[in-house]
Amino acid sequence: MNGCQEPEKVVMVRYGELFLKSDPVMYHFIGILLRNIRKALETAGHSCRFESPRGRIFVYGEKPEEIAGIIARIFGIVDVSVCMRVEATPEALRDAAVALAISHVFAPCRFAVRAKRQTKTGMNSQQLGEFIGSVIYDAIPGLSVDLTNPEYELFAEVRDCGGFVYDARIPAPGGLPWGSQGRVLCLLSSGIDSPVASWLAMKRGCEVSHLHMDGGRWAGSDVLETAIENHRRLSLWCPGFDLQMIIVDTEPFYDRMQERHIPVRLRCVLCKRFMLRVAASLCGREGAQAILTGENLGQVASQTLANLAVIADATTVPVLRPLITYDKAETITLARKIGTFMEKQGDLACQAVPRMPATAAAGLAVRESEEKLGVDELLAIVLSQVRYVTARNGTIL
Repeated sequence: MNGCQEPEKVVMVRYGELFLKSDPVMYHFIGILLRNIRKALETAGHSCRFESPRGRIFVYGEKPEEIAGIIARIFGIVDVSVCMRVEATPEALRDAAVALAISHVFAPCRFAVRAKRQTKTGMNSQQLGEFIGSVIYDAIPGLSVDLTNPEYELFAEVRDCGGFVYDARIPAPGGLPWGSQGRVLCLLSSGIDSPVASWLAMKRGCEVSHLHMDGGRWAGSDVLETAIENHRRLSLWCPGFDLQMIIVDTEPFYDRMQERHIPVRLRCVLCKRFMLRVAASLCGREGAQAILTGENLGQVASQTLANLAVIADATTVPVLRPLITYDKAETITLARKIGTFMEKQGDLACQAVPRMPATAAAGLAVRESEEKLGVDELLAIVLSQVRYVTARNGTIL
């Protein structure tokens, strides 16, 4: 403890799934996680010191509560606590625990002490918990012990690097560290599904770039603005990093479908295939290894199994669909949780959607329509009108 006998506030960071990896992979991922934490905190103006003993990361800085709030949005982390760090003795842990409990507990109250120890000497975990709990029980009249359903929990840990006492665990998203699994290009719309799909890919360690197809006059008046808002909100989940959004003007594609009298029932399938073609063309430029969509099996006509097969045939780049088996209610629940759900949807209608779209488009008919459209020429046209929107920490730059 650097010779300091007084309690010191420190942020304790716990990671979960990384423990399942082999030691070389685990240490590699922890290195990426430390990089992400540093990046997030530096961008927010925090100068911090780090320690990373096995199983934990400790962060020291001037505003631990604010630091903990930032770290709790970083993928790869299970939860975060602001702790009092003391000497690793039962007496020091007891004194810090009593002081913390007195400031936070009001009787009558059911409480529990959860103790852990990394060392193999002295009191075991149960004995340490009983020792600390009995002193708290005597110090605050009106308490009752309830290890099953407590109203207040206090945690004490004895580790090789010191003793730690805390009474709150801030949930974090878990998953794998951002950037540990390569980059994907996500088709981001103004809807509910694609932002959730993007977040799920982030949670699995992917760096994400967004791609929005701007339909111009074929899209509702609020579509582009809402898609950019989705992009902005998602940037809160990769703190410290720039989140890129590519906007492609696809109005010429819709115009040509009308001009060349393409069968109306095929429009949705043709549109999805064209989106994949655009995304595949941009993957190399963006360093992306896969395309990500918010598609869900059977949710709309273009997402039947038959149509998904025809759509996927438009590219050889892998297409990831993390929401493929989700119920809509599940997607909405997750969208609310991560902050991308918007109560007021605005005008998000697509003017090109037919009243009765094909639910099992024939591959031959689709390819004939694409030849009539001249999709290669259209691809070159729309890719010449690309613009970028950058977001960082919830702000459009």
